Amino acid sequence: MDQQNNIFKNISIFRNSITLKIIIIGILILILLIPSSMISSLMFERQTRRDSVIAEISEKWGGSQIITGPYITIPYKTFYKDVDDKLIPEIEYLHLLPKTLKIDGNINPKIRYRSNYEVVLYNTEITVRGIFDFKPIEKLNIKTENIMWDKANICIGISDMRGIQDNILFKFNEVEKNFSPGVKTQDIVTQGVSSQIILDPMNKTNAFSIKLNVNGSSQLQFIPIGEETTVKLVSKWPSPSFNGAFLPYDRQITDKGFNAAWKILQLNRNFPQAWKGSQHEIGSSSFGLGLLISNDIYQKSERLSKYAIMFIIFTFAAFFISEIISKKRIHPIQYLLVGLAISLFYILQLSISEHLSFNNAYMISAGAITALITGYANGIIQSKYFTVTIFSVLVSLYTYLYIVIQLEDFSLIMGSMSLFVVLAVIMFMTRNINWYAFDGKKIEEV
Repeated sequence: MDQQNNIFKNISIFRNSITLKIIIIGILILILLIPSSMISSLMFERQTRRDSVIAEISEKWGGSQIITGPYITIPYKTFYKDVDDKLIPEIEYLHLLPKTLKIDGNINPKIRYRSNYEVVLYNTEITVRGIFDFKPIEKLNIKTENIMWDKANICIGISDMRGIQDNILFKFNEVEKNFSPGVKTQDIVTQGVSSQIILDPMNKTNAFSIKLNVNGSSQLQFIPIGEETTVKLVSKWPSPSFNGAFLPYDRQITDKGFNAAWKILQLNRNFPQAWKGSQHEIGSSSFGLGLLISNDIYQKSERLSKYAIMFIIFTFAAFFISEIISKKRIHPIQYLLVGLAISLFYILQLSISEHLSFNNAYMISAGAITALITGYANGIIQSKYFTVTIFSVLVSLYTYLYIVIQLEDFSLIMGSMSLFVVLAVIMFMTRNINWYAFDGKKIEEV
């Protein structure tokens, strides 16, 4: 009989062990990683769907545009000897880049909606001016008489030809010309427009002006092929993202729009002003901007989901400390339900933000989950002090997370300082608790 009583006593001690409870809570946190990963997969799926909608609309309107040029392609004759020692002519091509290249553009953004998604499109009117100088050709060691000056082509690379809206206005040495689709060779660009011109080698400088009206989406970039390239862009879009190999030397961004200016010299890039064939690749020198949607719900939702485990840990800690202080046991299933409620917040926030603004979705979701967990806590413990504590913890956590998401550049320091404060508060509140006294001590079940 005494042995049986000892067994029941040991079982009771084991069931009421604080150490065991902490281990169980840790296992529950690991289990809750499963729904957290499923939520991340759902966010990725929705973002992929959004990207496919953007691609579908862009395919019909015009994709990201990369403007290259203009540049001149000139055929020239080379000779080789055949088996009979006869000279056989062969046509090859040289490419000449402009001495100066000045680009001015006005970007008119447009928002298009498909289902729950919004897509940034644009129409841009671009004016291109500059001059060509034949001096770089002299460095190629090609005899002047072998250069076919009357069969030259001036070319412009346009990455998505579907975006061209109007006939391209083109003047070369004050003479109006027309462009035709396609480029003479694919040594520099794979698609674009070209116009045949007759060059006079005695004319050392040749001026040009071009006006483009192009549709595009997301990105607009240029290749700095001028010996000196200057680009000036203006737009009413308030949130540009400057990218590529070069950033603007001057930019002004306000709620009403932006203007930006670039200046790139030949010395800033890794290709000359003239070469033969496909000797050089110029795409890595592209620069420009993207038109961002400042309220990217998927980017913010993904950042939110990274804090899921922290939320679960802190909420469980609040329940656990309240359990110790109130001397009432909380079943692991009840911990699990609270953890699932916290995980549900991220699905609510994502689904609502696809219909409302991110801020409104956050407030609604945080309020709903806070009310749910607080009401549940009050029901299982039936303690006003405990209920207020859980409510305060949840409000503090959701407020903290909202601030961190808004202050993206300071999220790391905000996070580390907040963790320090929370840990300090927990250590202060539990400084007088004798944890050994609770091991084996019977706690009232709820």
